[in-house]
Amino acid sequence: MKKSIFLILLLTFSTALFSQEKESTYDEKLAKSLNADDYGMKKYVFCLLKTGSNTTVTKEETQKLFKGHMDNIGRLAKEGKLVVAGPFMKNERNYRGIYIFNASTIEEAKEFVATDPAVQSNLLEAELTLWYGSAALQETLKIHEKIAKTKI
Repeated sequence: MKKSIFLILLLTFSTALFSQEKESTYDEKLAKSLNADDYGMKKYVFCLLKTGSNTTVTKEETQKLFKGHMDNIGRLAKEGKLVVAGPFMKNERNYRGIYIFNASTIEEAKEFVATDPAVQSNLLEAELTLWYGSAALQETLKIHEKIAKTKI
C-alpha cells in the first residue's frame, strides 16, 4: 500500500513537473510573430519541381535560366516568401527540387512560382499542394546564414 501511494505521488509530481516545463517554454510573442496556431504549426505551400517539357534550350540558355532561378530563390527568401528550397540528388522520377512557400493558398504560391525563369521557360515544372508544418520553419534561413561558410 505504501509503495502504491508513493508511486502515485511520484507519477503525479512527474506529470506536474513535465507540464510546467512544457508551459514555461512557450513564447507567446514568438508564436504570434510566426503566425503559429496552438500547436506551433501553420499552413505552407509545398512545391515539387520536376523536369519540364522544354528540351530544346541550349546549354548557354540553360545556364542563364538557372542563374535567374537562383537569383529568384534568393529574392523570395529575403522577402520572407520562401522558407526552404533545395535540389534533389539525381533520381529516376525527374524530381529536381522543392520549395516550401510561406503562403496559405495555392493561388498565392502560384504568383511566387511564376517569377522563376526556369519555370517560365518550362525548363522546370511546378506541382503545388498545401502543407501543414512547424511555424518555426520560417527561422531556418536565419540559422542557415550563420552556418554557411560559402554563399550559393
